[in-house]
Amino acid sequence: MYQLYIANKNYSSWSLRPWVLMREQGLGFEEQRLTFGDAPAWQRYRQLNPSGKVPCLVDGPLRVWDSLAIVEYLAERHDGVWPAAAPARAWARSAAAEMHSGFGVLREQCSMNCGVRVQLHQRGAGLEADLARLRALWREGLERFGGPYISGASFSAADAFYAPVAFRLQTYGLTLGEPADGYARRLRELPAMQAWYAEALRERSRDADHEQDIARHGRVLQDLREH
Repeated sequence: MYQLYIANKNYSSWSLRPWVLMREQGLGFEEQRLTFGDAPAWQRYRQLNPSGKVPCLVDGPLRVWDSLAIVEYLAERHDGVWPAAAPARAWARSAAAEMHSGFGVLREQCSMNCGVRVQLHQRGAGLEADLARLRALWREGLERFGGPYISGASFSAADAFYAPVAFRLQTYGLTLGEPADGYARRLRELPAMQAWYAEALRERSRDADHEQDIARHGRVLQDLREH
């Protein structure tokens, strides 16, 4: 059985991508969770994955790291990871790659923190540009391929790559207008996303760097996490 190494569910957007994909696709795996700040655990993890970053998929003797590489590895072995039709598949891969390498301001100013609700200090031109691109991209995919998911009728790796954004929109009270807001709600309502969110709220560990990111860019209005 696969083993998937991830970090805190409250914070780790990169971990969420393969986790939600595998859960929604019914691909069995054992979850191995690391906690930010647990230096000995991360040092042991570096013996498995020298990059020292999550996620990492273990399949017998093989180690696959980086969320995009993990998705492509799974796609070689399982149907449904990407859309079957070539036009939708090409578009979905492009959309996932854009998320993987882009949206830098959104990442910086709106880091993932599932359990809080935040009012941003300001929304500058860079963030507005990222939100406008997100709105246009989601609309294009939904209208071109008929929804309810971004590249067609079935949940695919492209949706998994935007799953952390659905949580970010909720955390920071950001809206994109329809049909994008409806798509974000559908992602958050997925059983796997609901399970991830519930477990994120139950985590009691707090990572100073992630909490400071929130304080630097906004004001916490509500903290829903267990204390």
